[in-house]
Amino acid sequence: MGRRSGILEFAVLGLLRESPMHGYELRKRLNTSLGVFRAFSYGTLYPCLKTLVASGWLTEEPGNTAEDALAAPLAGRRAKIVYRLTAEGKEHFEELLSQTGPDTYDDEHFAARFAFFGQTSRDVRMRVLEGRRSRLEERLEKMRASLTRTRERLDDYTLELQRHGMESVEREVRWLNELIESERAGRDLKGSAGGAAQQDTTSGTTGGLPRTGEPPRPDTPGDTAT
Repeated sequence: MGRRSGILEFAVLGLLRESPMHGYELRKRLNTSLGVFRAFSYGTLYPCLKTLVASGWLTEEPGNTAEDALAAPLAGRRAKIVYRLTAEGKEHFEELLSQTGPDTYDDEHFAARFAFFGQTSRDVRMRVLEGRRSRLEERLEKMRASLTRTRERLDDYTLELQRHGMESVEREVRWLNELIESERAGRDLKGSAGGAAQQDTTSGTTGGLPRTGEPPRPDTPGDTAT
């Protein structure tokens, strides 16, 4: 299983843990709520759903609303399929939530993991946050060393781009420091600085997906998610 498909499966399972959904509803939630999935299509989502059904983690059910029942015959198409998380799927998602390996704090995977922090235990959150911070501190050190070596050979615009990338990473490190401090103190995000927006970002009642924004990500060329 590829890294990107693994992230998509994780996000789909997390959303369906909240409630059953049509494929269209899932795509809309993924597109609008989690930046890493803004460019993906039905051609990506439906093979993922089929794989999850074949694995026994989801079930397919016909739509049962009055609107679904009327729309399908009139349009000459099948009723919408509703995807529901199985008990095995819930268990698998909880297992994924407990993982804290290097993939969990890579650029793309960290955004997805952070979106479901409201459903994640505090000790796991701490390990993922600290791993992400360590990863970015290493990246920042390399960026500074590279800038020192090449500063004299760079034109003003390239130099400014490099500085912009460094500032983006520095900003995320500061943000992670604040989150880690709050976790260590046993505080929820709603009790820390920035309250309302941060509370929406991690609320488990929204299926874990941010509604007001995403965690900051570095803008350095080569480090952004694709």
